[in-house]
Amino acid sequence: MTLNHQEIELIDSFEQIAVDIHPTAKEGSRAVAQEIAALIKAKQAAKETCVLGLATGSTPKYLYAELVRLHKEEGLSFKNVVTFNLDEYYPIEPDALQSYNRFMKEQLFKHIDIPEGNYFVPDGTLPKEKMKAYCEEYERRIESAGGIDLQVLGIGNNGHIGFNEPGASVNSHTRLVTLDNSTRLANGFEFPNMSQVPRLAITMGIGTIFKAKRVLLMAWGSHKAKIVRRAVEGHYSDQVPASLLQQHPNCRFVIDEQAAQELTRYKEPWLTGDCEWTPSLRRKAVTGLAMKLDKPILMLTDKDYNENGLNDLIVQYGSAYELNIEEFNGIRDTITGWPGGKPGAPLPKHPERSEPSPKRVLIFSPHPDDDIISMGGTFIRLHEQGHDVHVAYQTSGNIAVTDEFVLRFIDFAVGFEGMFDIDRSKSSQILDEAKAFLKIKKPSQKDTPEIRAIKGLIRRCEAKATCRYVGIKEENIHFQNLPFYETGLVEKKPMGEEDVQLTMQLLREVKPHQIFCAGDLADPHGTHKVCLDIVFEALNRLKHEAFMKDCWVWLYKGAWQEWDIHEIEMAVPMSPDQVVQKRLGIFIHQSQKDVVPFQGTDLREFWQRAEDRNANTAELYDKLGLQKYAAMEAFVRYHFM
Repeated sequence: MTLNHQEIELIDSFEQIAVDIHPTAKEGSRAVAQEIAALIKAKQAAKETCVLGLATGSTPKYLYAELVRLHKEEGLSFKNVVTFNLDEYYPIEPDALQSYNRFMKEQLFKHIDIPEGNYFVPDGTLPKEKMKAYCEEYERRIESAGGIDLQVLGIGNNGHIGFNEPGASVNSHTRLVTLDNSTRLANGFEFPNMSQVPRLAITMGIGTIFKAKRVLLMAWGSHKAKIVRRAVEGHYSDQVPASLLQQHPNCRFVIDEQAAQELTRYKEPWLTGDCEWTPSLRRKAVTGLAMKLDKPILMLTDKDYNENGLNDLIVQYGSAYELNIEEFNGIRDTITGWPGGKPGAPLPKHPERSEPSPKRVLIFSPHPDDDIISMGGTFIRLHEQGHDVHVAYQTSGNIAVTDEFVLRFIDFAVGFEGMFDIDRSKSSQILDEAKAFLKIKKPSQKDTPEIRAIKGLIRRCEAKATCRYVGIKEENIHFQNLPFYETGLVEKKPMGEEDVQLTMQLLREVKPHQIFCAGDLADPHGTHKVCLDIVFEALNRLKHEAFMKDCWVWLYKGAWQEWDIHEIEMAVPMSPDQVVQKRLGIFIHQSQKDVVPFQGTDLREFWQRAEDRNANTAELYDKLGLQKYAAMEAFVRYHFM
């Protein structure tokens, strides 16, 4: 986006904190890494110590990876660097899987040349009665190091920075705090279950953060968009701790385009100056106005447009009537009961081609239930309409099976042998050893390969049962078990060459006319994003092969969010009976029912989320004046050529 001086001034009237927007999280992270590297080098040239304040969590992972690359490939030295971490759970052992101490060593410290005594992470092992003195000493260490030159921050969904929850004082210092329940829920994916998520944490205070000479807050993904807007454009308030940074003399937010979507310059760019009225922006403006005024599109008037900053759009079209008709018809044409195209009925404005028919369809499902949760109605309809449907389960999904569920299946297997007097074999020994391990397993302990295999088998069986329920042939079910996922931990490896090769191999085997894959980047532990990147890389490498010239790619959203109404290019309606049919398909995944592993801040079960989301999409179409359906599944086309 190119902005002129007048537009920048208008943006400044909305944004109270400087904001840098990058296309992706990786590009934004690289920019921050370059800024840190320049500071380190400047300090080295002056023979001074560089003091950094560091954050943990998923947000800074790309940043730390880039700093490691700069060290290994470009010789960036950290010998003059001293670091202080923002926070740590309490109580927690430093080598626990969820410990921020361990996180920093794994992500950064053990890969660079920083001296061992130069990095400090709050100690989560001390007795509570010693914490006050320890926190005071942590503050003194920062001051004796010369104060923090640059503080890196993330932002929580409730606006917390560090573990400074809503209501934290602007004058607060390093201390022991109680975690807000929303924060515990958001971080719950790191732990086996919610009962094991710590209720306390040690955190630098907002006053401590404010002493930093420079502050960079990073935010990636659409799930951070609303809180970014509140922090940047909202009122300065301790109820949104990040908004207090509006008063810091040298603070900047570094975000990706997804996290910027709620900022006025993205959401309503016409309010910040002249804009180019692309078809996408025009639909965004019209649907946004209709929703804001709670009117069907065809009821919008010239006055409505003029009073909401959209006069230029009316000037371009001549009248609201002409504009309304065009946009109404465009949205109407996204609705189809034929997601694979209607054979023998070429419709120029239909979302999908009528030919070839039937189509070979390949659905990529990041976890073994995303197919039925995210597009179950469309999945079923594609099969019923005669298409050759394949499903590729990209990962085993084994970390999302609880130990209790594994014990239930082990008891069944052992009981089955006993009931039918089957000889105890190697499999029985494995089951016995697995059961013994689970009985003594510590909360932070990694599963054995055998346990992970059992958990993966449970999910594989559920996925196969779902395909049988839909009617998919067994030879059309593909379990990829992509290697990036198989760490046994919530934290996954980056996309690797083997992941891409396995995906290319499958694409060449199926030669699909139509691909569906998860475009949902808001899942708590990032698996969807990696799976999508793998598919995109495979498509990019194969795009010149003959079969790809007749292949269309559609993106669906997962359990956590839906496409905005103006983005939707294909909406597949569902009747009340079809909603129930989809629900029963989701119920097959019993290991994911009742207690949702890694649910984030949403307490609903997956089937509830899916139904609510699909019903809400249908309701939006209804409010805009379109046909009323019980539910709708929405898709956006991805152009890879």
